[in-house]
Amino acid sequence: MASAPPRPAPSLLYAVKRLELAIKSRLDEMLRDSGVTTPQYTALTVLRHKDGMTAAQLARDSFVTPQAMADLIGALDRRHLIRRSPNPANKRELLLYLTDEGRALLDAHAEAAAELEDRMISGLSPDQADTFRTALTLAWTTLRPARK
Repeated sequence: MASAPPRPAPSLLYAVKRLELAIKSRLDEMLRDSGVTTPQYTALTVLRHKDGMTAAQLARDSFVTPQAMADLIGALDRRHLIRRSPNPANKRELLLYLTDEGRALLDAHAEAAAELEDRMISGLSPDQADTFRTALTLAWTTLRPARK
């Protein structure tokens, strides 16, 4: 009896999407009792790294549309996790800042998020993990839209 032909490896596009969905599922579980969604948590983590962004910048860096970001900002503002402040350079624009409550929420989930990342790369050596991070960053840099 002839053996079945080898199955082709999934495409990289499929593998990356599968990983993204697995991460989102675990983040959804982690955040279930917090009252924030994974996209809201992502936006808060972006603000932790670069406070004082416009809504358009935050939407791009949080991987959501500007329309979705408007709803997301409203929800975060109502929970006092962010604050809005006029941009001194452009009075028509609001800048978004993480509040102490927003920082506290992130701090409350920092250990679980670190454990999730550690679990994700647990099958890799430290060198492989560095290579993985570098490769993902390079792939993203190559495909990201040009900044205006």
